[in-house]
Amino acid sequence: QVQLVESGGGLVQAGGSLRLSCAASGRSFSIYSMGWFRQAPGKEREFVALMDWNKINLRYADSVKGRFTISRDNAKNTVYLQMNSLKPEDTAVYYCAARSSFGLSMFESNYDYWGQGTQVTVAS
Repeated sequence: QVQLVESGGGLVQAGGSLRLSCAASGRSFSIYSMGWFRQAPGKEREFVALMDWNKINLRYADSVKGRFTISRDNAKNTVYLQMNSLKPEDTAVYYCAARSSFGLSMFESNYDYWGQGTQVTVAS
């Protein structure tokens, strides 16, 4: 089992920045890739960003490309999502997820473990 704990959400003004963290514990050696997803009120959960555990392959949703950056601290077994130039439409609950199988995926159904989510609210 892998446990994921997110932190770093909060309220920020439009144009501001936040950094989300996702700490992995348990059988973290079994993780092949990590992803960030978000779910806005009344909407389905959507893909935001992903990276493989070796930090070689990264993918971003078009809506966040150039503003968000996914990264990982090996020593801390933590994945980050740096969010800059935030917009009100970025308001959502953000989830990190871990995938054990080989290959990258932007589909939530392909992830095995999920964090509890952290709220990000961007005020206009």
